[in-house]
Amino acid sequence: MTKADGSDIPEIGIDIANFSLLRNEGYDYVDKTEFVHEILAGPRRCLFLSRPRRFGKTLLIDTLEQAAAGRKELFPDSR
Repeated sequence: MTKADGSDIPEIGIDIANFSLLRNEGYDYVDKTEFVHEILAGPRRCLFLSRPRRFGKTLLIDTLEQAAAGRKELFPDSR
């Protein structure tokens, strides 16, 4: 899809809650990997995700799962 000026409109993965699919298919997304690192490195026993519906909770959980599984190829720009 293109804008009136001819530039491309980024494809946003609306309704996609699978982090590896977003990365592998080239969708644009809000990068929360630094937040994921803080969650996994922190001494928390419990994490409460309070967000409105349709605010990316399932995608964040899937991102945490992929990071905890060591899928480093999905996080090439992360530390």
